[in-house]
Amino acid sequence: MLAVIASAPSAALAQAEWNKLPRMQLERQFAGPLQDTVVQRWRDPTDGTVCYMYLPISAPHSPPANSGYVQYGSATIGSISCIPGTPAPAAAPKR
Repeated sequence: MLAVIASAPSAALAQAEWNKLPRMQLERQFAGPLQDTVVQRWRDPTDGTVCYMYLPISAPHSPPANSGYVQYGSATIGSISCIPGTPAPAAAPKR
């Protein structure tokens, strides 16, 4: 379990920086092997890495702390497995 301990001003800055991080692209979602679970396929748009995440549909967590972060209990998030992929093709230049 990841715990973040910080003062309120630096925690707010960390939350703002987290919001600016790049996002992977969700390509597909499948039913998981157990009821109320899913397997998601995510791709890194920069290097093409493909990651499969096995997740419960809902995960209980604490109320947001002063920092804005929540804490998830152990083993409620799921698992992840990644493999190298090919980068997404570059967009054609506009004319």
